[in-house]
Amino acid sequence: MTSADSPLTELVGTVAPALRVVRWYAAEIVVGLAVVVTALAALALAGAAIDDAAINAERGTATAEVLDSSFSRTLIRFPTANGQAVVPERGVQYPRGLTTGDTVVVEYALTDPEEVRVAGRSVVDGIVPTFLGVAAVWAVLGPLAVWLRRRSRRDRDRAAAG
Repeated sequence: MTSADSPLTELVGTVAPALRVVRWYAAEIVVGLAVVVTALAALALAGAAIDDAAINAERGTATAEVLDSSFSRTLIRFPTANGQAVVPERGVQYPRGLTTGDTVVVEYALTDPEEVRVAGRSVVDGIVPTFLGVAAVWAVLGPLAVWLRRRSRRDRDRAAAG
């Protein structure tokens, strides 16, 4: 078996054309990633606004106990107007600053007690952090895309010249 017949040489021969394509379009891929992050952030805000509208349409209030507070969600338990104890599966919206064992006033949709948020908080509270996150993504990926684009043009000019 010669080095030309090795599995590594065959793998390089198979993958190299795909890597060239990725390199040619790296700037576009990076911009596409930034656009996807921006769209996801906008959809998250739109979803929060829709949830807030559902709560505002038929709002009930209750005092809730924080059962568990983790990075991904904050679980609470609260009684509805008819006395039923509810523990929303998705947790409470806008839980910033809550810790396990806290007591907090919440607002919920009377028609769907699973839609619950901390009283006095809304989608407006998420606009600035979301905007800052999107701005940070563009601050990193924007210059990276420009650099990749310039490098790609320079490589294409070198290939055409020689």
